[in-house]
Amino acid sequence: MRIIAGQAGSLRLSVPPSLTRPTTDRVREAVFSSLGTKVEESRVLDLFAGSGSLGIESLSRGAASAVFVDNNAAAEKAILANLRQSRLEGARFVRRDVISYLSSAPTDTFDLIFADPPYARDEETGELLATLLQKESLSASLKPDGILVLESFAKSPLPEAPLWETVKEKVYGKTRVSYLTPTV
Repeated sequence: MRIIAGQAGSLRLSVPPSLTRPTTDRVREAVFSSLGTKVEESRVLDLFAGSGSLGIESLSRGAASAVFVDNNAAAEKAILANLRQSRLEGARFVRRDVISYLSSAPTDTFDLIFADPPYARDEETGELLATLLQKESLSASLKPDGILVLESFAKSPLPEAPLWETVKEKVYGKTRVSYLTPTV
């Protein structure tokens, strides 16, 4: 896996062993192509960050800052190594469960929020996705013209999400990418 474009383009990224399902280069390239200039000077929140590929790609493409949230020690180690290697500035790592992080009502607001939770293939991961989309603090963390980019399992429908409007959806193999904006 590598950074696709920008200041750190072509940089190979470390991936935590067997704990994550990293966003593929193909999907990341499509996401950032869809976002276009929205990335430049943006404030980014990367939830369930894993290797940090989405936030690091954002920084490489000119984002002003990125906050990485993951509760796994191996993910923390990989993200911090990737940030050191990339020499990109404006990054902060928070080692915490995503739902707990959001429950503390973050005071920051973001232009882009990436969320790549474990795919909803069973009841537990389906409930996690539903809980995430029901968090008012998640929609409150997004600036009025911001976008939530959510990855999920293509074969499982998104749960009811009255706080969110789906602007666009694309499927890439087993991955669905949904672009959401707050309804409020």
